[in-house]
Amino acid sequence: MCTIYNNIRLANPYFPEQDEINVEALVDTGATHLCIPEHIALQLRLTALKEREVVTANGSHRLVKYAGPVRVSMLGRDCFVGALVMGDQVLLGAIPMEDMDLVVSPREQRITVNPSAPNIPMAMAK
Repeated sequence: MCTIYNNIRLANPYFPEQDEINVEALVDTGATHLCIPEHIALQLRLTALKEREVVTANGSHRLVKYAGPVRVSMLGRDCFVGALVMGDQVLLGAIPMEDMDLVVSPREQRITVNPSAPNIPMAMAK
């Protein structure tokens, strides 16, 4: 599968007067969470709520800050999630994508809204 990047907007809902941050995110359906670099967490004025142990792609374990909430917006949809503060780029994982009901279109190499719910995000709640 190809590498997919998508523009997303990040904001801190506790500071609505603060401008959103527009970033290019690496889309990774194999990752679980939203991951953001330290400088993005500082710009958003996020509070580190806890620490989480993560396993990185090379199999190593480490503790990272877990901060939030973060409002993630793209394609007319948004969600509120916690973020792992790590790395040097924004990574959009499965939790925010599921929450916004977005899917990867491998043929078009982009993210799109779920074609089964094109007007409003759908969620399973049963």
